[in-house]
Amino acid sequence: MRAHHFTVVTAAAFLLTAMPAQAQSLADVARKEEARRKATPEAAKVYTNKDLNAAPAPSTPAGGTKDTKDTKDAKDAKDAKDAKDAKDAKDPKAANDANGKEAKDKAYWSGRLKKLQDQLEQNQMLVDAMQTRINALNTDFVNRDDPAQRSVIERDRQRALSELTRLKQAVVDGKKAVADLEEEARRAGVPPGWLR
Repeated sequence: MRAHHFTVVTAAAFLLTAMPAQAQSLADVARKEEARRKATPEAAKVYTNKDLNAAPAPSTPAGGTKDTKDTKDAKDAKDAKDAKDAKDAKDPKAANDANGKEAKDKAYWSGRLKKLQDQLEQNQMLVDAMQTRINALNTDFVNRDDPAQRSVIERDRQRALSELTRLKQAVVDGKKAVADLEEEARRAGVPPGWLR
């Protein structure tokens, strides 16, 4: 009985000494994280055209006798052009060049590239997920003794392998499509900055 009490007291003492040490290390971690956050610089503000104020209207020279009607007509024409440009920016299919073909501006090229890159990224994630599934099925297959269960797992593994092969081919095709688009843009004389 005495040995049992000694064991219980020893275990309790061990637990009581271990708890403050763990709490202390957690506090240290919290302090270090707080110091790291304070040391990290604030994110810089990114300015866009929307953040800038409109340019002030040019002043007329002191001796200028411009007709206000001409100025008003010029403003109306400019407003109509701005409205059309805004409509074209919202609806890229409405923006056409003089020959009636779709205008190939920066939004057109970057949109095509983004679409291809998104599809490529999605296929790459699916490849990674399918490889993880195959690894899990391999492990499950090795750990099973029942032949019926092993045959079901093997069938699932074969399906997953064929799907993985298809997805890997889709990734290769996606990379080729991106390279083809870049080559097409180069031949069309597109500035490199438009494909970002």
